[in-house]
Amino acid sequence: MKAVKVKEGIYWVGGIDWNIRSFHGYLTQRGSTYNAYLIIDEKITLIDTVKSYLISEMIERISSVIDPSKIDYVISNHVEMDHSGGLSEIMKLAPNATLFCSPRGETGLREHYRENWNFKPTESGTILNLGKRSLHFILTPMVHWPDNMVSYMPEEKILFSNDAFGQHLASSERFDDEYPLDIIMMEARKYYANIVLPYSKQVQKVLVGVNELDIEIIANSHGIIWRKHARQIIEAYASWASNETRKKALVVYDTMWHSTESMALAIQDAFEQSGYVTSLLNLQYNHISDVMTEVIDAEYICIGSPTLNGRMMPTVSAFLTYLSGLAPRDRKTIVFGSYGWGPKQIEDIAKQMTESGFEVVTTEKIKFVPSTEDLDGLRSRIKALL
Repeated sequence: MKAVKVKEGIYWVGGIDWNIRSFHGYLTQRGSTYNAYLIIDEKITLIDTVKSYLISEMIERISSVIDPSKIDYVISNHVEMDHSGGLSEIMKLAPNATLFCSPRGETGLREHYRENWNFKPTESGTILNLGKRSLHFILTPMVHWPDNMVSYMPEEKILFSNDAFGQHLASSERFDDEYPLDIIMMEARKYYANIVLPYSKQVQKVLVGVNELDIEIIANSHGIIWRKHARQIIEAYASWASNETRKKALVVYDTMWHSTESMALAIQDAFEQSGYVTSLLNLQYNHISDVMTEVIDAEYICIGSPTLNGRMMPTVSAFLTYLSGLAPRDRKTIVFGSYGWGPKQIEDIAKQMTESGFEVVTTEKIKFVPSTEDLDGLRSRIKALL
């Protein structure tokens, strides 16, 4: 396991998680990486660590460059254990190292690890001199935890961006000019939709500061490092954070005997005839984190369920809980479904969508199996709304 040079004297020393497929309920089909960076200067500095089970991999990479006991400074940009999981081992190997973090980071690290390390809490604007180079700390609370901060090295024009601009993607390639850009951007979009989306207002504020920096490389905490397309991912974040939508409709549903599915197809057809880009997403086959990736720029998110025991299907309930937590703003919804004894699920879905900030444009219900006339009427009513 060898370190990978980012620039002269700066190395990637992280870990590759080839097998992870779920990250807090987010489906990570391509695995992930936990990126850590070693800076060789008058003060030897390590930025972040890895999940605890990959610490030996990280230490081996550090050791390919320098004896880990020579580390002077450790920068902890974020408390979460995919970033800090290796701290205990690193601080054992370098017991005299100073640990820099945000004030809330110190609180969180003490509560997580119950260690009296040599903490040095920092504020925005703090400059840490490493010798020929320096790190400028910028606190970024709630992007996406209260303790978050980023570190900028002006001499090398590198932003160590923490969770921002990341992707869950395992690869032996480290840089964006070594790996297919369309896949990197797709995974970055999914990452934003499933992790960063609720904090878009904070992201907009942070981007104002980021745009004032001269950045050549974004050394993020997960996935591929940006060195050729840094400006492209910054622009993408600006678009996603602005909550821009396009003429796009998602039809998200579950079905028992295909009656609700027939309604879903009619609704999709109505949107297509009205010039909308559409996606038909059956929750039996589409993971909620992949559905959220489509939500990010959709004007309409239509939700359908048949009645099960007087309520909505469990898959739909799970999706609504997930959607509510990620809090996309200013979207419209159509609630629909078939029923037999009673359409209580329609009421329940509409209530949850309203409480989540969606505009419920209409609710549509059909008893038992929809007839051709039922579906034609549904199609016509939806088209009349658009």
